[in-house]
Amino acid sequence: MALKTLHILNKSPEHSRFQLCLSAMGPEDGLLLIENGVLAVAQAPENLETLERAQCFALGPDLEARGLTVRPGRFQSVSFEQMVELTATAENVISW
Repeated sequence: MALKTLHILNKSPEHSRFQLCLSAMGPEDGLLLIENGVLAVAQAPENLETLERAQCFALGPDLEARGLTVRPGRFQSVSFEQMVELTATAENVISW
């Protein structure tokens, strides 16, 4: 199923734009964490409650660069090729 909007977020969870992005997400949207945005995969689940129903992705090379791995069930690690595919199939793309 294609995403209505893919939100690409490169800010750390402490940045004000991070929460702004989460508050703008709709039920048919997806979130792709890149660069410092991948630091969110290490956060406590209660900090990411708004993502319960969203499709969440994290860029694998950025995870590896920060020594992180995704938690099963919440985030899916994607390659650069998969990132391109996500952006090509989403109806809209917003970079935060």
